[in-house]
Amino acid sequence: MSVDDDTFDQLLDTVTRFTRERLIPAEDRVEEEDEIPEEIVQEMREMGLFGLSIPEEMGGIGLTTLQESRLIEALCYASVVFRSLIGTNVGIGSQGIVMDGTPEQEAEYLPKLASGEMIASFALTEPDIGSDAAHLKTTARRHGSDFVINGTKRYITNAVRAGVFTVFARTDPDRDGGDGVSAFLVPADTPGITVAKPDRKLGQRGTKTSDVIFDDVRIPEENIIGGPQNLNRGFRTAMKVLDRGRVHVASIAVGTAQRMLDLATAYALDRVQFGQPIAQHQFVQGMLAESQAELLAARHLVRATAAEYDSRGQAILMASSSKFFASEMAFRVADRALQIHGGAGYMAEYPIERLFRDCRLLRIYEGTSQIQQVIIARRMIKEYEDRA
Repeated sequence: MSVDDDTFDQLLDTVTRFTRERLIPAEDRVEEEDEIPEEIVQEMREMGLFGLSIPEEMGGIGLTTLQESRLIEALCYASVVFRSLIGTNVGIGSQGIVMDGTPEQEAEYLPKLASGEMIASFALTEPDIGSDAAHLKTTARRHGSDFVINGTKRYITNAVRAGVFTVFARTDPDRDGGDGVSAFLVPADTPGITVAKPDRKLGQRGTKTSDVIFDDVRIPEENIIGGPQNLNRGFRTAMKVLDRGRVHVASIAVGTAQRMLDLATAYALDRVQFGQPIAQHQFVQGMLAESQAELLAARHLVRATAAEYDSRGQAILMASSSKFFASEMAFRVADRALQIHGGAGYMAEYPIERLFRDCRLLRIYEGTSQIQQVIIARRMIKEYEDRA
């Protein structure tokens, strides 16, 4: 059951005001301290932002994909760091349980994730395995009715905050690719788990990513997402989760691009050169116009994709196209916005410097732009052959 339009409009208005009145003024503090203030974390809990995509009957708000997309776009008018705090609970951390979990798993985890009492992390990427997730090396060996997990996961968002990890491990070493992979729900306090110190990154200070090491971590077979009957089906869960997640990331790109374009437009109107605002110079107008056209195109593509996902339960071609186009668009907008600022844009006192660094990651996580191109092309070929 989706949220009705009036209720959603009220929520969207509340988040828009929260973004401008609370989050944007806190950006410099987050950049300086590399931490989101606890009072803001609590406000986000109270607003229900951790449970946007979790069903109402499990304590969440239960937004549709389209509603989630619009709200994430509004939230990401502020630094994308704030979104990262709720992002794993809204997306990849919870959706495996929502889509494939048993009733017992839903009851155990979803209410806690929806309230923000617990943070979920999605442990898929490994030191040598990024986009080629079908060949991951982390193993889960059967020991009676338990499995023993060994391996290292890398760049795991919110790992230091996590109460539970969704861990993808190879349960059948004799099966190649994704066929021998299972998804496990692993409580963070399980013996044998080590969370490394947070990574130092180019941008997105305040976002926490870390290595997570699993050393003989024993988990009962009931912790396989979907139960023991879903043994060796974890890769399918991962792909379903990432499909919706790519709409989410594309929405982030649209939101931050709008912020950067607004900053560039305001600066161009304020900055005077050769006796007039630089917004009157045709080369600057060209950069603004290109950015506006691409932003509008991305916004409409993302929302159409979200609607398609809501209608059909999947949108593989459109989701990858949205993630690819919107993330590349955001970086082009960032580059033009910084160029319009000139030398000032390279200085940390102007927010465009930080936004430029922060948005670079959008072209990498949840599938690089190059991987999206591969998915798009393969899907095109398949759909053409199916029609032929």
